[in-house]
Amino acid sequence: MTSQQGSESSAASSQHDNGKFNRRPITPAAAQQKIAAYVQPATLEEVKLHEAGGRFLAQSVTAPHPYPHFRRSGMDGYALQAADLAQASSDHIVWLEVIDNIPCGYTPSHEITSGYAARIMTGAMVPDGADVVVMLEMTELRTEHGRTWVGIKRQVEQGKNITPIGLEVQEGDLLLQQGAQIGAGEISVLATFGVHTVPVYRKPRVAIFSTGTELLGVEEPIAPGKIRNSNSLMLAQQIAAAGGEPILLGAIEDKLELARTMMMNALEHYDLVVSSGGVSVGDYDIMGDLVRSGEVEMLFNKISMRPGSVTTGAVKDGKLLFALSGNPGACFVGCELLVRPTIRQMMGSQHDYLPQWQAELGREYVKINSFTRYVRGRLEMENGRLIAYPALLDESNVMVTIKDSDCLIVIPPTSEPLAAGTIVQILRLMDR
Repeated sequence: MTSQQGSESSAASSQHDNGKFNRRPITPAAAQQKIAAYVQPATLEEVKLHEAGGRFLAQSVTAPHPYPHFRRSGMDGYALQAADLAQASSDHIVWLEVIDNIPCGYTPSHEITSGYAARIMTGAMVPDGADVVVMLEMTELRTEHGRTWVGIKRQVEQGKNITPIGLEVQEGDLLLQQGAQIGAGEISVLATFGVHTVPVYRKPRVAIFSTGTELLGVEEPIAPGKIRNSNSLMLAQQIAAAGGEPILLGAIEDKLELARTMMMNALEHYDLVVSSGGVSVGDYDIMGDLVRSGEVEMLFNKISMRPGSVTTGAVKDGKLLFALSGNPGACFVGCELLVRPTIRQMMGSQHDYLPQWQAELGREYVKINSFTRYVRGRLEMENGRLIAYPALLDESNVMVTIKDSDCLIVIPPTSEPLAAGTIVQILRLMDR
C-alpha cells in the first residue's frame, strides 16, 4: 500500500466511523412523521364476508335500505289500534276479534281496522292499520262459534312495542367508513345489508430477517455463545396483529455482502422490510453500514428514545426499510412505534398509532435519562383509577417481561426519579 493509499484508507475509515458514531438523534414523533411521508396505500381486493375479519375496509359503505325495513313487533302479543282501548280498564274489558296470526318471516294477511286484532310474534311484521302491540301477558282469550276474541283491560299508548321503519339506519346513511377494521360488529352490519363480498386493502407483505452469527433456529439445540432467533418470530406476530402478512426470511451471518443481497432482494419483492440486529456501532453491525452506504436513502439512524435509540429507517424506490435493534425489548418497541403504524397507514386505518391514555404511576421509577423512555408495564384498575406498574426488569436486552406487559409507560426526559402516583402517558398495546 502506498502512503497515499494509506491516507485515503484512513480518511475513508474516519468518515465511516464518523457516520457510525456521530449520529444525530431525532424525536420519536419526528421519526414517525418521516416514515409516514413515504407510506404508499396498499392495493384493493375483494374478499368474501366470512373472510373479512380483521381486514381494513377499502371503500365506505352506505345503507341500501332502511333498517329495519318493515315495522317490527317488539313483543309476543296482539297488534291492534290503540284507539280501541280508550275505554279499557280493570272494570271494563275490551274485546277484539282476532283475524290473523303472524309468525316471524311471514307477511300479514289482513289490514287491521277498528274492532280487530292480529296475534303476532316478536320480530314479526306489524300489519297495516295497527299502531300498537299489546304484550301477551296483558290479554285473555275466548272462543265463540269458531271465532277468537282477545280481551284487554288496560289502555296502551300508540306506538308501544313497535319498532318503526328506519329506527336504526335510514337509507343512504353511512354504515362503515373507509379504513374501518372489520370485527364482529362490522360483519353483522355488512351481513344485515347484504354485503356478501367486501372491498378491503391487500395485506402488506412484510419481509423479516435477523442478522447475527450468534443466531440459532428455534428448533436447534442451544450451544455456547449462541442464542435462538426469537426476534423474527416476535416481529412476525406483531406484524400479523397490525394487519400485515409476515414473510420470514430467516437469519444471516454478519457478512456485509450477504446482508446487502438479502436486503436488496427483499426490497424488490416485498412491500416492507424489517430487520433485527446489526444497527449499533460494533464492528459487525452490518445493517448500520448498509443503510449508510448510499444504496438506500437513510431517513434516520438514531431516535431520542430508550430502548431502541439506534432504530434506523430508510427508503428505496418508495419502499420502507426498518432496521431495528437486536435487543428484544428495543426490537419490540421499535416495531410497535414505527412498523405497526406504517402497516395500518398502508391500509387506510382510522387508528394507526397506539392509543394514548393517562394513568398513575404504580411505583417509583428511578432511572433518569435525557431520552424519552418507553417502559414496559401492566395496567390495573384500582378504586376507579387507572394504575400503570412498570416492569421490574425493563432493560432493552430483557425478553421475558414483554409477555407480561399490556402498555408502554412514557417516561419523559428527566433528571430525577418519578414518584409513585405521578400522572404519566401510556401507550396501550393492542394485541394483548
